[in-house]
Amino acid sequence: MSASGQGTGTLPRGTSIFSTRVKESGRAILAPVVRLAVAMRLTPNTITVIGLVITIVASTLIAFGWLLLGAALLTAGSLLDAVDGALARAQGSGTPFGSFLDSTLDRSGEAIIYIGIGGWLMSSQADPAWPMLALMIALAGSFLVSYSHARAQGIGLAADVGLAPRTERLVLVIAGVALAGFGFATGLLGILVILATLTVATVIQRIWHVWHASQASTSSKEN
Repeated sequence: MSASGQGTGTLPRGTSIFSTRVKESGRAILAPVVRLAVAMRLTPNTITVIGLVITIVASTLIAFGWLLLGAALLTAGSLLDAVDGALARAQGSGTPFGSFLDSTLDRSGEAIIYIGIGGWLMSSQADPAWPMLALMIALAGSFLVSYSHARAQGIGLAADVGLAPRTERLVLVIAGVALAGFGFATGLLGILVILATLTVATVIQRIWHVWHASQASTSSKEN
């Protein structure tokens, strides 16, 4: 339930790939799933763990070449990632540990997805060197995007700006895996390059944003 913090002052927030309206529409679609989870008395933490288990299964399938099935399961796991936060709000049961567990397993799941894709690349590509390089840059960039957000919060600032937060990255990864499953392996390879570029760009955006926010905060205190 990766919740975004509020912007600082009137600084530009940056634009993610998907608009807020698109994301809100997705949450509305998941409302029946949230109601079902409430009726079944599932906890947000349970949903979070189930989502990770689905991601592990999906990534294993991808590593062994079952790309379309893996993409379908990744979609299900990603939807559960949105459900746990909505469920916590519906039940009023959000806790500091729940937030910690969700963030930790989110990072774990993202790493596991890239490991699964890496396994497929190593076994299917005649020359996997540059695709693996793009994958490693995308993975490192993804972790730095999340880390920059967490560190900004640690100093009392928001850094949820940027082109490629987690939802956008997941959609691109799933689309790339599905394309490869349909026989367009170059689609996945291209998306890995795009992800590598976007994650690095997002880290730079967040550093720039936090620098401006810290300058504005310092100026306001001096005045």
